[in-house]
Amino acid sequence: MSASDAQTLPTVPFGRYRISRLIMGDNPIYGYSHFNQLLSEHQKEANTSDQVMATLRRAEEVGVNAWQNTLTERSAADLRRYRDEGGTIHYFCLSRGGNWYDDPSLIDEAATHEPIGMAPHGSGVAGRCLKENRLGHLWDILKRIRNTGAMVGLSVHNPRLIDIAEEEDWDIDYYMTALYYLEGAREEFERKFGHPPLGEVYLREHRDRMCRIIQNTAKPCIVFKVLAAGRSVGSNNQIREEFAFALNNIKANDVLLVGMYQKFNDQLGENAAMVAELCQ
Repeated sequence: MSASDAQTLPTVPFGRYRISRLIMGDNPIYGYSHFNQLLSEHQKEANTSDQVMATLRRAEEVGVNAWQNTLTERSAADLRRYRDEGGTIHYFCLSRGGNWYDDPSLIDEAATHEPIGMAPHGSGVAGRCLKENRLGHLWDILKRIRNTGAMVGLSVHNPRLIDIAEEEDWDIDYYMTALYYLEGAREEFERKFGHPPLGEVYLREHRDRMCRIIQNTAKPCIVFKVLAAGRSVGSNNQIREEFAFALNNIKANDVLLVGMYQKFNDQLGENAAMVAELCQ
């Protein structure tokens, strides 16, 4: 895909912005592989600051106009460099694990990086508040985000949390919705087999429930774990099938969040072309 093809990737309204239907995540960039420590270390080593700049520039070329990452010292430095070099991709901020749960004042610090949207982590903050029956604490975190002027996002792994937020009409601008509920899948595995699994468990049936919830909310959704954290990338046809399933089962104003790794092939160009074709 050349720079001239960039406009083939459609955009949709997202608050006062327009966001491409495919946006970039940061897991493969900063070594959150969801597989094992060896792959994570490989990803971190491959993604020098220069490589991250090249990846972001390639995203611009193919029409991906938003990047969501977990705010760390390293990712913040890359974001500053990218902007200093003229980069214009929109930035969505996700909390680092449970740090906003422990210290909500970090939200104000995160806002200094000028994200267009901010969300507490789906398991480390939102899921933890649900599990510990501390939804009041989660409301306070969301209010603090609102006070920064950024769009308020809620990242969700457990679909029940969206049910609650919708029923109670929480002050939220968008959801981040995981197609796979990893903690729930692990619990189901243990109930069935009597012992914990080795590694993460992805259950296909979880996608159907989350997609029904996505369709039933008027709020735009950033849909993630589309490729099951790299478990559904055995071929281009399989990747296309996963993208097609997601796009056919979410709303027309929702977007796909996909981590892309430029080490071995042009995943940004290939994925953008697939999404653009499927959206036609």
